[in-house]
Amino acid sequence: MHHVMAADPILELARPSVLRNPYPAYARLRENRPVFWHELLGSWVLTRHSDCLAVLTDSTRFASDWRRAGEDIPSSLLSIQMIDPPEHTAVRHLLLDGFRAQDRQALHHGLEHQARDMLARLARLSSFDFVGELAEPLALRFVTAFLGVPAPDPAWFVPMSRAIVDGMDAGLWPEKHEPAVAARAELAQFTGGWLADPPENGLVAHVAQEAAGTDVQPDVLRNSLRVVLHAGYESVSRLLGNAAVAMLTTTGAAAAFRSAPRAAAVDELIRYDAPVQADARVCVTDTELAGVTVRAGDPVTLFLGAANHDPLRFAHPTELRLDRAPNPHLGFGRGAHACLGASMAIRLTGTVLGILAGEYPDARAVAEPEHRRNLTLRGLDRFEVSLRPRQTGRRN
Repeated sequence: MHHVMAADPILELARPSVLRNPYPAYARLRENRPVFWHELLGSWVLTRHSDCLAVLTDSTRFASDWRRAGEDIPSSLLSIQMIDPPEHTAVRHLLLDGFRAQDRQALHHGLEHQARDMLARLARLSSFDFVGELAEPLALRFVTAFLGVPAPDPAWFVPMSRAIVDGMDAGLWPEKHEPAVAARAELAQFTGGWLADPPENGLVAHVAQEAAGTDVQPDVLRNSLRVVLHAGYESVSRLLGNAAVAMLTTTGAAAAFRSAPRAAAVDELIRYDAPVQADARVCVTDTELAGVTVRAGDPVTLFLGAANHDPLRFAHPTELRLDRAPNPHLGFGRGAHACLGASMAIRLTGTVLGILAGEYPDARAVAEPEHRRNLTLRGLDRFEVSLRPRQTGRRN
């Protein structure tokens, strides 16, 4: 029987039942309309791996910097995420050099101890919220330790971070735009304070010391540190949550994680349910793409979550195969704007899940995961978990 598409296949993704598992809806889009114009978004939408990869890796024809398509972007919004090469190259090199200058091994050992202590404390509870009591606080410690700055008060930071994420979907819900702009400005002012009075160690210390010898504009640097703080926190906390759901609701996943190569297992968890589900570019020169002509000035929305389940690129994409290799997922982007901290996020996630799978064999979900109504970044609102054996019977 021919499947009838919903009136609006994008808004359909926000329904609670679809938020739980959007991948069948993505599959229908990929099969029926792999490239289409969406009126509400005012954008082309791409769902195939090959098309998304082509756009991500072609910053000549597809811009992150909307000034290249004639848009007026205030300097307060320009950051490493928003600008393109060659301007982008200087700030990326500055941050990458700062990343490399850190003692990542020592940082990682410290975080491993913290994760172990947090899990040991949570194991004493009958159940706990994996998101609010483990993933989010650990992600905030991770990113601020790397930056070398004190962690902000979560009561102030977390709602602001969520407002920024909500604003990423402002194409569908315009009322989300202004609060996100205000939150970005407030957070940039906060990170600007780091540069005015830099810490002694960490990424911020390195960047503050080296910036004077570069062409990086002060606004761009301040906003780029905001991006590192916000994106690091959101991507790590959401990755931990999504991965925990996959591990604790897929039969045999914890055992498979123990035996699979650690980095390969985390890569597969990212492909299977990535935090970053969508990205956007703007076309700067008329381009033929997947049989349609994309005009200069046309926005292009890339559904990376759909691309990561494309059967033309991944065998049995709906299956969680923790030893999958190769695994060319797009979960951390590609090209000039690929995620700076991907290797650190993968390592931290592998460590936390390794402790969970290895030391807490009784770990289980005690309630359905609850997802936030976000389409660009996918993540959980709450996920109730227990690390203790069931009370009804004993393990042999």
